[in-house]
Amino acid sequence: MELKEVQDRIIEEFAVFDDWMDKYNYLIDIGKDLPVIDQRYKVKDYLIEGCQSKVWLYPEFDGQIIKFTADSDAIITRGIISLLIRVLSGRTPREIMSADLYFIDRIGLRQNLSPTRSNGLLSMVKQMKLYAMAFEVKNKTK
Repeated sequence: MELKEVQDRIIEEFAVFDDWMDKYNYLIDIGKDLPVIDQRYKVKDYLIEGCQSKVWLYPEFDGQIIKFTADSDAIITRGIISLLIRVLSGRTPREIMSADLYFIDRIGLRQNLSPTRSNGLLSMVKQMKLYAMAFEVKNKTK
């Protein structure tokens, strides 16, 4: 599924809810469905800097696409990283680096997060794009 299609589907899912508390609850439910990350990746090397809560993000690159797994100690943050993984995992480094993540604003996520959570969201996006950039460079030097 194209990056745009995944984002549009997320926007449709959140459009069902009128109230932000309902959207938060949905975000929590999404986080509960996040596949469990291998414990060996819950280490400092994969901890995202700039997040209030702890977020571990592990990238796996097969030479073509990057697959992400993640976990967080906060339920809302688990939902946020789950959405980002849904959109960006299984994409090429170039797709990830150039991705316009418009769904974040369209579902009202950035506007309805606390400033610290909003900073955490930006840190998660930044880290995913940095991993993509590193894999892109590494791939070119082979």
